[in-house]
Amino acid sequence: MDRTNEESSGGVVRFVFPKWFNSLRDLAGIALVVTPLYIVVLYAYGNTPRTTDVGYAPKQPVAYSHALHVNELGIDCLYCHNTVDKTGHAAIPPTQTCMNCHTNIRAQSEKLLPIREAHASGLPVEWVKVHDLPDYAYFNHSAHVRRGIGCASCHGRVDKMEVVEQVERLSMGWCLDCHRNPERHLRPLDQITNMAYELTETEQLRVGQQLKEKYNINPSTDCSTCHR
Repeated sequence: MDRTNEESSGGVVRFVFPKWFNSLRDLAGIALVVTPLYIVVLYAYGNTPRTTDVGYAPKQPVAYSHALHVNELGIDCLYCHNTVDKTGHAAIPPTQTCMNCHTNIRAQSEKLLPIREAHASGLPVEWVKVHDLPDYAYFNHSAHVRRGIGCASCHGRVDKMEVVEQVERLSMGWCLDCHRNPERHLRPLDQITNMAYELTETEQLRVGQQLKEKYNINPSTDCSTCHR
């Protein structure tokens, strides 16, 4: 404790700081230990596949295969994600959508038990989100889909995935690259959900430039576009 002695007839000891300052000293010591540890943990978590990296493929409560349903059976993306061209979010299908088929198809399969239980209880299946943007980043699915950005441009060939995984960085720089050069990704509106749509680089740039001019596409790169 910092203090000074003042020589006086009574020999009184006078303190420079009040006694509660001792508590601040203790808290400062704790902060010096905890803060660096917190920064290290935050940085480590921020760089895990769950938050930023390509390859994040969490285990889902039901082993749903897009390779089977989309590629082999030909189910269109919009059948399940039916709000992707209308709202900012790509809706996770309600359990009833699954039961439209599975009331009759493999209705007693053990793999589908969580689906049947959720349907009976009225509670949703707790799917794990794969493409999870930070809360401070605004993204609108319909604004992209209705101007010619196909599902595969951001999500990859989901039609070939047994387990959905993140295939693009989804970083600010990655988004800005597309906003600055949208012609590299634009496709006709009737090809948005066509996972097999693919052109040569030269042809893509030609078609993309035509669509860019046709729909007057000039994406903003201003900060407020995504950080609102």
